[in-house]
Amino acid sequence: MNPRLATVLSVLFHPLLLPTYLFSLLLYYLPPEVFSYPPEGRRLIVLLVFILTFLLPTLGTLLLQQAGLVTSITLDARTDRRWPLLIAATCYTVLTVVFYQISFFDSLFYLIMGLITASIFLTLTINQFWKISAHSIGVGGMMGILVLLHGWLPEAYLLYPVVLGCLISGAVISARLALGAHNSKQVYTGFGLGFLLGICLWGASF
Repeated sequence: MNPRLATVLSVLFHPLLLPTYLFSLLLYYLPPEVFSYPPEGRRLIVLLVFILTFLLPTLGTLLLQQAGLVTSITLDARTDRRWPLLIAATCYTVLTVVFYQISFFDSLFYLIMGLITASIFLTLTINQFWKISAHSIGVGGMMGILVLLHGWLPEAYLLYPVVLGCLISGAVISARLALGAHNSKQVYTGFGLGFLLGICLWGASF
């Protein structure tokens, strides 16, 4: 894969952006009867997800870089990832609690965010001794959630997103390998762990 394309894919499908994509898909792609929110409510949810899962963790990482605690914003070194992952885990936990405590939000939201938060903590834990691919965990978790939701819904609403997700997952994994950011064991293990976490939504809902 061309290095420039690999870089674009890595940025476009950065793990911190995946929750925003996923909630946007659920709120704007599925028919209105699945989530009966007014347009203003949908925008509020997507904005809240974007701020807490992407904007704040990214700003936190930039501050860490300015403070000299992180050598590169791309977090190429395993040791650079500890504090940014902890900031992300904290922000994700806050959003999960918000979804849980405020009745305005559908109960499925906090279950999904809980699993995504668990994936961040899993990445943080593994990162202490091994540089697992956060990109692969992210796309794997997204695929697990989409596959499970596709099976739950009475109609095949998510068939095309699942197919597209498979293509995106393959492209992201190829991009990480092409950039030399990870080896094949790190990306495939990450995808497998993420996918298993995603389908854990089935057990969390009962």
